[in-house]
Amino acid sequence: MTDLNQVLATLDAQAPLAQRHLWLIGLLQWVRGPRGSPAAAAASRVRLFLDALEAQPQLQQRVRDWWQVLAETVDATALLADFGFAPRMAFISEFNERLRQKLLPATPETTDSAELFSLAMPRADDALWIAALDADSLERLADLLTTSSAVTSLTLWQHELLEAINYCASQVRAAGFAAELRQRMSAPSRELQPFHELPADVEAFRAAFAATPREPAVVEAAAARLRERLEACRHAAASVYPHLNEHGISVGLVFLLRQLRERVLRIRELMDCLTSPTPQASSARLVSRLAAMGHERRSLRALLAANSSLLAAKVTERSAEAGEHYITRTPAEYRQMLWKAAGGGAATAATTFLKFALASLGLAAFWGGFWAGMMYAASFVFIQLMHWTLATKQPAMTAPAMAARLKNLDQPGAVEEFVDEVANLMRSQVAAVIGNVGMVVPCVVLLSAAIGLASGAPMISREDAHHVFETLHLLNPLTLLFAAFTGVLLFASSLIAGWTENWFVLHRLDSAMRYNPRITAALGSARAGRWAGFMRNNISGFASNISLGMMLGLVPPVLGFIGIGLQARHVTLSSGQLAAAAAAYGPQVLGMPELWWCIAAIPFIAMLNLGVSFYFAFRLALRAHSVVRADRLRIRHAILARLRQRPASFLLPL
Repeated sequence: MTDLNQVLATLDAQAPLAQRHLWLIGLLQWVRGPRGSPAAAAASRVRLFLDALEAQPQLQQRVRDWWQVLAETVDATALLADFGFAPRMAFISEFNERLRQKLLPATPETTDSAELFSLAMPRADDALWIAALDADSLERLADLLTTSSAVTSLTLWQHELLEAINYCASQVRAAGFAAELRQRMSAPSRELQPFHELPADVEAFRAAFAATPREPAVVEAAAARLRERLEACRHAAASVYPHLNEHGISVGLVFLLRQLRERVLRIRELMDCLTSPTPQASSARLVSRLAAMGHERRSLRALLAANSSLLAAKVTERSAEAGEHYITRTPAEYRQMLWKAAGGGAATAATTFLKFALASLGLAAFWGGFWAGMMYAASFVFIQLMHWTLATKQPAMTAPAMAARLKNLDQPGAVEEFVDEVANLMRSQVAAVIGNVGMVVPCVVLLSAAIGLASGAPMISREDAHHVFETLHLLNPLTLLFAAFTGVLLFASSLIAGWTENWFVLHRLDSAMRYNPRITAALGSARAGRWAGFMRNNISGFASNISLGMMLGLVPPVLGFIGIGLQARHVTLSSGQLAAAAAAYGPQVLGMPELWWCIAAIPFIAMLNLGVSFYFAFRLALRAHSVVRADRLRIRHAILARLRQRPASFLLPL
């Protein structure tokens, strides 16, 4: 590791731009020490650096000359006001910028203060050692780096802070006047017009601080007015959230709101550096926060997590509304679920026949998958329109409905009520599987017999039947893997459904269908109203069913193209295919071990289809509702206790 004497020996204020910046990078690398060094060790190295400068006055002057040149060539205002924020307050532009920073190396030959700061402070623990600096070290650093501004009686640091406040306030005002925010603000917030007077309050604070002589009382009064104005701006922006919760959420809007809030907080931090009784400590906290933000700013995961949390909550909320319809609580509802599932199973029997008919055409892998996906989608939509049920559609929709009940776990009896809902959900899914499988099997057998009577041959040949037995055999290790993969596709379709419904509501397409002059002229007002209501009630189901069908058909051949041989194993479709294979052999199939191994695999396929999709959907819903780990453990213990005490409640209505 380079020692301090070597670092100081390379200091040259007149060196080329890149060399001056490399000296700063090298100095800070020496300060932080080897990776894993404690913050206290880095703070002690800062004191050692200051001691070395005080022992050599000429060296101290060289550092001041270097700092002066740095301040003249690099715009600190942009760093203080804008570091950590997207330049155009747009989600996509920030995502692209972070991706660029990850993929492309940066150069120290730059006058961009943000780029230089990121090179000088590249590690997450930089914020820790800056925060660990004691008051004496901060005072000595301030004495070393304090220089007068060329345009005012202020120090250069104070001048840059005031410029940064003005710059940041202009960004807050521009965001407050953005049309997408103004039209969603509450009426009282718009009438108060908090963003209109923000520049005047900023200028008043600036003038009071820069006045000669400076009057502390005047400065404090101007600062108080500016803080009140900023709080009013923050409240006006927060009034947008109820509108988003009711009318749909956009990641771009959430990003804009959070940028505005963070800029308001940044202005407060900048003001503290000027008005605090301990400005050096406030400045150190600001730089420490910038260092922490620098590490976070390079993270794509942090950007997506921070700005998609509300969208995830809305997606799960939309799914929860639909998922309530899949939970049975009474014997009558349980019987109704069986009938609906039986209808879904009968429709799937026809889908099974079309699947084999399509396979007999010998299409290329992509086009075979495409038309299979179209056929699946049409079948699922038909089941939806007939108000029937497909068992595997339940878990991803019911999981958010279950998680929504975890909001009030502190209420008496809340955990027991939740366990009751788990039992209701489990037996609802059991009923749906029984109805689907119990109807698809005899329907496929009857359909195969009818085809045999009409054409002299069963639905599929024995060769195809043998292939079905191989792919559904319980001892085939790929059978259960493919069933779990299908659960992932089921979860993905629920996400698409929730996102699509949120998008439909956000853009008010139901209102457009109901009142748009061109649509009403073509359909008539009454019909347009009926279509608007129909789409509002069914858009989530359409998106879920169409996306699931296309994924079941297209994802396997697409993955196969890149060498990933995953296939779908949907319990109802697999049961139909198994019934067709059994019908191809006739009664003698009952003596074939392959049949019974495949029958044994069906419950496992059902459990993996249902379990995997429910697991992912439930985890997302828990995250969206911020359910802590302790509550999750309470729920787990309560469910296990119910299984020991009343296991039948998970299978049959009592």
